[in-house]
Amino acid sequence: MPTPPAAQPHQIPTDVTLPLPGADPYAWLEDVSGDAPLAWARERGKAANARLAGGGLLAEIEAEVLEVLDDDARIPYVGAARDHLYNFWRDAEHPRGLWRRTSEESYRTDEPVWEVLLDLDALNEAEGEDWVWHGASLLRPDLDRAIVTLSHGGSDADVDREYDLATLAFVDPADGGFVRPEAKGGLAWIDRDTVFVFSAEDEASSTRSGYPRVVRRWRRGTPMSTAEVVYEGLADDLYISAHHERTPGFERDVVTRSIAFYDSETYVLDGADTPVLVPAPRSADVLLHGPWALVRLREPWEVAGTVHPGGTLLAARLDALLAGAHEPVVLFAPTPTSALENVTWTRSRVVLTVLEDVRHRIEVLTPPDAPSGAWQRAALPGAPSAATLAVGAVDRDMHDDLWVTATDFLTPPTLVRVDATGARPRESLKAAPSFFDASTMHWEQHTAVSDDGTRVPYFVVHGDPAARKGDGPVPTLLYGYGGFEISLTADYSGVLGRAWLARGGTYVVANIRGGGEYGPAWHAAALKENRHRAYEDFAAVARDVVARGITDHAHLACKGGSNGGLLTGNMLASYPELFGAIVVQVPLLDMHRYTHLLAGASWQAEYGDPDDPAQWEFIRTFSPYHLLRPGVAYPPVLLTTSTKDDRVHPGHARKATALLEALGADVTYYENLEGGHGGAADNRQAAHLSALAYTFCWERLQVPTAE
Repeated sequence: MPTPPAAQPHQIPTDVTLPLPGADPYAWLEDVSGDAPLAWARERGKAANARLAGGGLLAEIEAEVLEVLDDDARIPYVGAARDHLYNFWRDAEHPRGLWRRTSEESYRTDEPVWEVLLDLDALNEAEGEDWVWHGASLLRPDLDRAIVTLSHGGSDADVDREYDLATLAFVDPADGGFVRPEAKGGLAWIDRDTVFVFSAEDEASSTRSGYPRVVRRWRRGTPMSTAEVVYEGLADDLYISAHHERTPGFERDVVTRSIAFYDSETYVLDGADTPVLVPAPRSADVLLHGPWALVRLREPWEVAGTVHPGGTLLAARLDALLAGAHEPVVLFAPTPTSALENVTWTRSRVVLTVLEDVRHRIEVLTPPDAPSGAWQRAALPGAPSAATLAVGAVDRDMHDDLWVTATDFLTPPTLVRVDATGARPRESLKAAPSFFDASTMHWEQHTAVSDDGTRVPYFVVHGDPAARKGDGPVPTLLYGYGGFEISLTADYSGVLGRAWLARGGTYVVANIRGGGEYGPAWHAAALKENRHRAYEDFAAVARDVVARGITDHAHLACKGGSNGGLLTGNMLASYPELFGAIVVQVPLLDMHRYTHLLAGASWQAEYGDPDDPAQWEFIRTFSPYHLLRPGVAYPPVLLTTSTKDDRVHPGHARKATALLEALGADVTYYENLEGGHGGAADNRQAAHLSALAYTFCWERLQVPTAE
């Protein structure tokens, strides 16, 4: 492989007009579909492709990544509904995808026979549209109708259309078919002729964040506009929705009022359609199933004289909880090294996925038959052994079976079916192919010490040493997120393996504060005025990999998207000396304007309110757009976004690029016209975006690889 040419030095001006609150020279780039901003974006995208395609590496990596994404040997993950297993599938012949189903017996074979229910490529051709799949909801128990959700180009705003699974056609609205026009929101089945509708179609039905604030009960054959109001939230709420619980013997209608992130109320509708509040802290998650209510705490809650810490999972009978006569049972209590990551109900069991120092274990809890009985606890019988385990109920209303996927950084996923009661042995169903040779690779876990003394764990995956020349510093890519209580675990990626590890690169995953690796306290430690801790943690990991001799700062790149784009944007603005290259994807960057751009107002619980002068004082310390300065030698940076991203406004990436250009930085910009917040609408677009990022890192880190 040829060595790329050395980057040219840049002149660093000192007289650039910097953006200030209320005086932004690049505000014109916030016009998402304006002619001038789009022309600006296309020009830079064309330049990015030309700049990175010169050595042939871009095309090489893109082809390898697309081969992974389109490979027919991938595991077709499924959802069960009675006798059928449903799957959505994209490949080279079906770039927008097929919605299909098969029988359980056929799925157990090496080559299942699939019945195609909906071909999105054929639909787009017939309707002249650019539909992207957003999912489907089956009518139970009949299973002969579905609500199919489609999006233009991958945006969060989407449409719902009723689909007949007998005729394989959409039900015409003239014949009473349910159709929800394009907006953020959804439909939820109540029965064959009734749905809940919540849709942000206009100002009156929308929250400030642009999500639904009204739930209506819509009956077949009537206009959606006349549907009766079930619940109406406030304009400053985040999202109002509803669903019908159909567990046999415990059918109920449930309304969820999301006031903000980590702040919600759950209501059960009584016989008079009056919403009855489930008494639990607003910061907690409430999970209802059968006679039980589970309350997952984020903050301490005192009940009957006992204070339960954040991160605890409590159980109570719903009728007792509503009557105020409950004494909840502790199902999980956090420790300094463990956190509850996921709760899964089966028909008669509660299955807990627990993180222990960022590695998974699974517990099964059996509720008592009598109110005074005790819960029983056991390990999941037949659970596979792996660092990362993903658990899902096969059909929680029908039986106790689970899908369990096991993997780690270098082990392709395997899918097994496990009976949570232990009545049947584990059944191995599918195994993903190995997309790269991991025989010379290994991974390990370390800790770094942050500025305040907190120990921050991170994973290191060492790539193929034979693919590198000489004994110089190893090209290393550091990835992080650090927000919204999302945990990063040891997951297998054929794309990463092909594009980075097999070429000799080292990959690092930082489990910084703001995530959920150690529960709600780990997340809360980096909220609002403490946001800087997430960035200090990430910088500490960057320093630690250098101190351990894994690489040096000139050969260390970092990458992150969305909230992770804010993270890497802060690395660029405040820690430029730590990195040789930085990738910033679908990012937040202008933290003074973020609450006024698309869904930004919904994230104030995470970052704060910049319109409050007192809060702006700390928010400005992590607003990369306002921290960039003349006279600083910034490392090369790649920014990518999507015109169709209606969650994080593309103006963030556009404006930061324009400012970096004015500062004379080595900046590369690419904007995909489709894709929504995910960045890509199909596998080919995803492959191109991935190839841009990996090629950029290889070339800017200036590390030759073996021929």
